[in-house]
Amino acid sequence: MTHTLQQLSDLEDIRTLKHRYFRCIDTANLNELSELFTDDVQVDYRGGGYRVQLQGREQMLEFLANSFNADSLARHHGHMPEIRFTGDDSAEGTWYLEDLFISLARRDCTWGTALYRDRYVRMGEVWKIAKTEYDRVIEVWEPLREDIKILSHYLSRHGRKLADCTDNSRFLTFTEPG
Repeated sequence: MTHTLQQLSDLEDIRTLKHRYFRCIDTANLNELSELFTDDVQVDYRGGGYRVQLQGREQMLEFLANSFNADSLARHHGHMPEIRFTGDDSAEGTWYLEDLFISLARRDCTWGTALYRDRYVRMGEVWKIAKTEYDRVIEVWEPLREDIKILSHYLSRHGRKLADCTDNSRFLTFTEPG
């Protein structure tokens, strides 16, 4: 497939958009996150025993602030993007995710992989995420060892304090793993 110079530039902008998404989740950077989504973003995350469904930037930011809070540690790596243009100002992408999530409040760790499928739109000169969803490929849960030592914890300083978190259950349904 041959791309125009504009499409090559757009590919880099879309890759950078998704990289910013992962970085901002892991660092609780809500200000920058708010710039990445359309007002009516659609979200559907299907995990091993959960499903997250929500609509709109405000719900997305609330969900992320509550999930990646000061009692959490997180790492998200997105690899191998496959970006396809569906129009001059629209594209779709598939990403392979590797992630790790530690909850100090629950004393547990979840790690795994997922396939993200996104829809992007250009608004003015800026690409935004209009729809994001994933299906877990691997999801492993384990309790934290008692002797674990956490030497660096960025979210403890920058994430929402647990006492200030609101209930995310309105966005979640729980299912049987499998």
